[in-house]
Amino acid sequence: MIVGTPAEIKDSERRVGLTAIGVRELSAVGHIVIVESGAGLGAGISDSDYENAGAKIVSSAADVFGEAELVVKVKEPQSVERAMLRPDQMLFTFLHLAPDLPQTRELIDSGATAIAYETVTSRRGGLPLLAPMSKVAGRISIQAAAWSLEATHGGSGMLLGGVPGVAPAKVVIIGGGVVGENAAQIAIGMGADVTILDRDLDVLEHLSQRFGAAVRTIYSTTSTLEEYVLDADVVVGAVLVRGAKAPRLVTAKMVAQMRQGSVLVDVAIDQGGAFETSHATTHSDPVYIVDGVVHYAVANMPGAVPRTSTYALTNATLPYVLKLAANGLDALRADDHFRAGLNVHAGAITEPHVAAAHDLEYADPAMALG
Repeated sequence: MIVGTPAEIKDSERRVGLTAIGVRELSAVGHIVIVESGAGLGAGISDSDYENAGAKIVSSAADVFGEAELVVKVKEPQSVERAMLRPDQMLFTFLHLAPDLPQTRELIDSGATAIAYETVTSRRGGLPLLAPMSKVAGRISIQAAAWSLEATHGGSGMLLGGVPGVAPAKVVIIGGGVVGENAAQIAIGMGADVTILDRDLDVLEHLSQRFGAAVRTIYSTTSTLEEYVLDADVVVGAVLVRGAKAPRLVTAKMVAQMRQGSVLVDVAIDQGGAFETSHATTHSDPVYIVDGVVHYAVANMPGAVPRTSTYALTNATLPYVLKLAANGLDALRADDHFRAGLNVHAGAITEPHVAAAHDLEYADPAMALG
């Protein structure tokens, strides 16, 4: 199979869908790999690294999309990329379609097969291709919070961990999954006062066992959510419903009652955001202020650390890329968990949450694949 990787074109996105290691693995079993010139530079991978691993370097994304049977990316295809997709092509990348109707419609119109990293499941019930980036995003969220708390960025002027004689910042994390756990790890390490809210008692038990007295675990209700958010210096939105739009748990009314200079970090922004006042920002313009509250809502947080993120992501995705390259759509037919990643196929929506979000007809993926 011809496998292609273009350079990412989303704002400040420097990750890449395949490493030279991945190219070598694909080439070793007879696949042809094409890579857009410069695609790996942000992750420290040169064109010569790719060529030495067996790739063919091409000059443009049009060359990649024009030749490849399987396109492997990181972020959702931008409109100019979606226009290059064709019906006999597979696209394997993050998609986040539930909050993005224009992308959904253009993928439907393309006729291509679009497989989303974030909805592939595992036999243990996890999301194995989303988890590496959730770990990175969770850790970055606290770095972003510390930066946003600085007075020069609109924050209240607090040091996240305080100093002897001065209290640390109060960090409230909504959602105790992979993002929330990793955010808590860094916040605790920086000396913050950390509270995690979740509705899953097993999750709260796990977090309590892992962090002990260093973290406060609270069952999330309307009352407890409001109580802790209004008393917070930092709130991290870390909620996730696989494939669906994120629930907007923090209302605009609550934001208006928060302390001036407090910070909201919305890790759920790829799926629409956990705060009613959220809208996506970029690494080049990461924050805005509503009612005196700083909002950090960068839609590709792991892109800030492309070397770490690229290798963390491709360590997880490469086995699936190899399966697709070897077996095409049969790789999805043979594996229920891999097939859960199928979001669009032959003009049909094959992910139920995406169909529901946009009031579009849903096609069972097994039936759609035939």
